Amino acid sequence: MERKGRGKTLRRILSGLAAYRGLIALMLVLAAVHAAASLYIPLLVGRGIDRMIGAGRVDFPGLYGILIRIAAAAACGGTAQWGLGVIGNRVAYGAVRDLRTQAFAKIQKLPLSYLDRHPVGEVTSRLIADADQFSEGLILGFSQLFSGAVTIAGTLLFMLRLSPAVTAVVVVLTPLSFVVAGFIARRTYAMFRAQTEARGAQTALIDEMVGSQKVVKAFSQEAEAQARFDAAGEKLRSASVSAIFFSSITNPSTRFVNAVTYAAVALFGALAVIRGAFSVGSLSTFLSYASQYMKPFNEISGVVTEMQSALACADRIFELLDEEEETPDAPGSLPDDAPGAVTVSGVDFGYVPGKTVLKDISLTAAPGERIAIVGPTGCGKTTLIQLLMRFYDPQAGEIRVDGQEVRSLTRRSLRSRFGMVLQDTWLPEGTVRQILCMGRPDASEEEMIAAARAAHAHSFIRRLPKGYDTVIREGGEGLSAGQRQLLCIARVMLTDPPMLILDEATSSIDTRTEVKVQQAFEELMKGRTSFIVAHRLSTIRGADQILVMKDGEILERGRHEELLARNGFYAQMHAAGYRPEEG
Repeated sequence: MERKGRGKTLRRILSGLAAYRGLIALMLVLAAVHAAASLYIPLLVGRGIDRMIGAGRVDFPGLYGILIRIAAAAACGGTAQWGLGVIGNRVAYGAVRDLRTQAFAKIQKLPLSYLDRHPVGEVTSRLIADADQFSEGLILGFSQLFSGAVTIAGTLLFMLRLSPAVTAVVVVLTPLSFVVAGFIARRTYAMFRAQTEARGAQTALIDEMVGSQKVVKAFSQEAEAQARFDAAGEKLRSASVSAIFFSSITNPSTRFVNAVTYAAVALFGALAVIRGAFSVGSLSTFLSYASQYMKPFNEISGVVTEMQSALACADRIFELLDEEEETPDAPGSLPDDAPGAVTVSGVDFGYVPGKTVLKDISLTAAPGERIAIVGPTGCGKTTLIQLLMRFYDPQAGEIRVDGQEVRSLTRRSLRSRFGMVLQDTWLPEGTVRQILCMGRPDASEEEMIAAARAAHAHSFIRRLPKGYDTVIREGGEGLSAGQRQLLCIARVMLTDPPMLILDEATSSIDTRTEVKVQQAFEELMKGRTSFIVAHRLSTIRGADQILVMKDGEILERGRHEELLARNGFYAQMHAAGYRPEEG
């Protein structure tokens, strides 16, 4: 099974290299030129030795011509080797760039459930560390496999011309190198696979701990975090040591086999000289050829073990590429003047098969109506919002927007009709202007400033070093939590969507600012269908409909006064001083 997996991975790599077939053909030509020059030099050296018969009996004119030809062959071979390296790097890095591009494009098409199952750091490791390791294996393979294969074939032909009998000795002993290299390579693939997985797990842990360092320090979990990192590091160390140890014994093992082969060639060649079948120069040439013939086996054995690591890394990238994508978009779209009527009918949903999170959820939101969703932690409030945005599809039931089932619409069409403000803000790196116009790149300066004013963000933006042209680092570093939230609110206001989702949208804003932002939201929500999740009671009290959720079900629904009059679960939460942002 493991061998089939490696074979499939190798075929996919070769398929990806098809786009570079022209450069690969040129590499073969350069490899042949380099090998020919390398093989020609020992032949010239042997002829030179035969021109030095003894003291005072040296053919200097003949030697001068041979030396010039040796210099020319060396220059030609060196230039070909340089070109081989340059083109090999171009092909390798180009192939890895293509693979990374495919992998990143794949991530854009994966369902959110994939990212829920895989830590961000582990996915990042596949695109960065694994791709880098794969490129190193390709570069080493291109630089040595091509020239090595041509050199082996060339030296074999030259040796056959000089002495078929001695060449037979070399050929008979050659398979020992393949047996040794193959024996070790079969065992190192699984070890390199374990190494790449351990490296991915460590990267995921580092990403998690660095990104949550404030929480780690707040709860004095430094020692626990260090212990987890040490355990991940030890697992990586153990996997790496095993893989490197087994791969490192390949070269010495094949060198030993080659040394035995060289000694046998020297012995049989010397006997041939004694019999007069060989000249001393011919023996020197043959030994040089034997050495050149065996050298690629040492290099290729190193390449084989390095390629096991490259194949293991490529296999992890291909696993990502083979993941099931989101359900393809249907061609439907919402019209620009869609009023924003939402109907949810009998929806069941669970993130894990067999474990239902939402049970038989039904609701109707008329255009411009405000729907508040409240309930304790884990009751399914955020899950319902994710279904409305079609981050996930329900297992049963249906969701309709303006009469159209959401699965009949393109995701872009659906999501462009929603404006979403979450408790957790996300700001990409860029100027304030770029951040605000993210949803509407064509917005005018006046529209952008009007949205910022409406969100009460204009005043603090003006105080920034360059105003709207100030560069904000990723995540909004340097801004307070409230300022980041105000930018997110202004960004949504600028898109002017027919439907809104406010998920604890003012939780990071001080009370005085919240009053102003609530006024802006009141204006923004006029005529727009709004879903308000776990908001403060001031907003919930004015909702047209309040959905009270518990354990994935809607227990109660109605207006604030109606629910209090029923003296049910909502009334109990209200009496207990419930604050929805804590739910």
